[in-house]
Amino acid sequence: MLDLYFARTPNGMKLKLFMEELAELGDAPAHRWHVVQLSAGEQHTPEFLAISPNNKIPAIVDNAPADGGAPLPIFESGAILQYLADKTGHLVPRDPRAKWDTLQWLTWQVAGLGPMAGQSGWFRRLATQEDLFAIDRYTRETRRLYGVLDRRLEGRTFIAGDAYSIADIACYPWIVSHKGHGQSLADFPNLARWFDTIRNRLATQRAFADYQDPYLHSKYGIHKDEEITA
Repeated sequence: MLDLYFARTPNGMKLKLFMEELAELGDAPAHRWHVVQLSAGEQHTPEFLAISPNNKIPAIVDNAPADGGAPLPIFESGAILQYLADKTGHLVPRDPRAKWDTLQWLTWQVAGLGPMAGQSGWFRRLATQEDLFAIDRYTRETRRLYGVLDRRLEGRTFIAGDAYSIADIACYPWIVSHKGHGQSLADFPNLARWFDTIRNRLATQRAFADYQDPYLHSKYGIHKDEEITA
């Protein structure tokens, strides 16, 4: 049994999307969802910090780890996606070269695309006061990263090649917020094609059926129900 802790932020939606893909394959492990009420501060409770020391979502607890030992907590979305892919045997290639190709793009997302796009969205849409230097810096860097991904997708169906993988799952929720990042997908044709391909997957439609992009709320009005940096 897996205990899955998440909230509807871009990073949290990675976990939701992964599990919906497993459900589509008919091979989802037994699991329980726990929605962490970020606005209520549940991410700061001692119970949650024991699972996720950085007080961020998502996080999981595997109550039946492969070694047969005590329940195993995992935090950080990149580590969670790798762990679940290894545990289930889905959404990561078995071939070593293809696997490392996938994992380097997963790392690219958690180290670059997510943090920079998050800052862009925050300063453009959610900060309580305008900071033109920060808006320009993070918007330009996000545009550069969108360009990196657009070039990567030229001639490829998915980020790591022909197979949909955890690299795509990691990136997609952040591209959902492209308008809040100050980006137009019309400027990135390969990225736009990839985005539409994933958006049309049944698992994606189920995962995002009740999702509201946190970066599209009124400018300089913080949305209290979501922790944008989660």
